[in-house]
Amino acid sequence: MPRSPSSPAFWRSPLRGPWFTSVLGVVLLAGITVLFVTGLLSYAAYNPNLSAVNDKTPDKGILGFYLFPWPTGPVWLYRLTQGVHVTLGLALIPVLLAKLWSVLPRLFALPPARSLAHALERLSLLLLVGGALFEFTTGVLNIQLDYVFPGSFYTLHFYGAWVFIAAFVAHAVLRVPTAFRNLRRLRRPGEREAASSPAGTGEPARPEDELVSPDPLPPTVSRRGALGFVGGGSLLLAATSAGHGFDGPLRDTALLAPHGGAEPGSGPGGFQINKTAASRGITTTETSDEAWRLVVTGNGRTVRLSRDDLLRLPLHGAALPIACVEGWSTSDQWWRGVRLRDLAGLVGYETDAAPDLLVESLQRHGAFRVAALRDNQVRDPRSLLALLVNGADLTPDHGYPARVIVPAAPGVLNTKWVARMTFGDL
Repeated sequence: MPRSPSSPAFWRSPLRGPWFTSVLGVVLLAGITVLFVTGLLSYAAYNPNLSAVNDKTPDKGILGFYLFPWPTGPVWLYRLTQGVHVTLGLALIPVLLAKLWSVLPRLFALPPARSLAHALERLSLLLLVGGALFEFTTGVLNIQLDYVFPGSFYTLHFYGAWVFIAAFVAHAVLRVPTAFRNLRRLRRPGEREAASSPAGTGEPARPEDELVSPDPLPPTVSRRGALGFVGGGSLLLAATSAGHGFDGPLRDTALLAPHGGAEPGSGPGGFQINKTAASRGITTTETSDEAWRLVVTGNGRTVRLSRDDLLRLPLHGAALPIACVEGWSTSDQWWRGVRLRDLAGLVGYETDAAPDLLVESLQRHGAFRVAALRDNQVRDPRSLLALLVNGADLTPDHGYPARVIVPAAPGVLNTKWVARMTFGDL
C-alpha cells in the first residue's frame, strides 16, 4: 500500500530526531530573540510617535510602544543594531530551513489535534512557520531593493513581526522545556533514537519521538555532520553579507548585498548612496545658486537663505556615518555645515531650547520625502545641515545644495536636497 505523508514510515531520513531538532530550536531561540530586540530598536530609531510623517503604521495601537526616545550617541548605534539585525537574519536562514525540514512530519500528523494543548501547539506551529517565511522573505527582498510585495515594507514587516513573535513565544513556552530535556537526555546524537517508548519502561511514545522514522534509510551523514553543514551555510551567508557594513576591502566580500563591492565613484563623495538625484527627479536647474533657497520657519517667523548665506554663517564639522535600514553603512565621513540648533536660533529659539524639526526635501516622490527629528537630535551639536563632505561640496547624489546629517539616525532621516525646515510643535 502506498504510504501517505501522514504515515510516520513516509519520512525515512535517519537524520530526523529530537536531538537534531532541539539543537536547531535552541539556536533559533537565541537568534530570533536578538532579531526581535534589534527590530524593535530599529522601529524606535524612526521616532514614529513624533510625527505622522515618520509613522508607517498609524493603526498600530499598543503594538507601537517603545521605551525611550532614540538617542544621538554613540554615533554608530544604529549602524551596529541594524547591521546585526540584517546580517544575523541572513545567517539564520539555513538554520530556519533545516528546522522546518526537521519537523516536517509533524505538519502532516493525524489526527490534527489529540488534546487542547496539542491543538494550541499545532496552531502556534502554523503561525510560526507562516510568520517566519513571511518575515525572512520580505526582509531579504527589502535588502535586495526588490519591492515585489504589495504595500509598504515597513507596515508589512512590522505587523508580520508581531504575528510571528506571538507564535514564537507560544511555541517556545510549549516546546523549550522539552528541547532542553532532549539535549540532556541524548548525549550521543549518533545513536539511533527510538520511535517507540523508551526501552524497557513501557511508557507511551513521547511526542518528540514522532520525528524518528520507524523505517529509516541508511545514513550517509551523521547528525553532527548535518549540523556542521547548516552552520557552514550560516557562516557563508554572514561572510558574504556582513561586509556591506564596512568600507575598503571588506565591502568587496558582500557578494549577496546590493551595496557590496566597490564604492560609487571616487574622491570626497565616493561613498555609498541609496537614491540618486536623477531617481528622485532632482534637476540642476532647481538646485542652482540662483534658484535654490532654504526656507526656515518657526516661532511665527520665516527666513529665506541662499547657499552663500548659509556658508557665511558659523560652520561646524562632525565625523558621522550613514546607516540604512537595509543593513549597509559607511564609515565616518567628515561633514561640515550649519548646526541645526543654530538654524532654530534664526527664527527666535534659544540654542538649548531648540524644538522638534520637520524637514522637507525637493524630491517629488518616495518614502520620507518629509521627515521629523526630535528635539534632542536638533540640539546635538553634531547635528548639521551639511553643505560639504570630506572637504568638498556635496555631490548632487549626496544631497547638494544641502542635506541633514544627524548622529545615530537611520539614513532616511538624514534628508537630502533640503528645501524647507519648520521648527516647533509637529
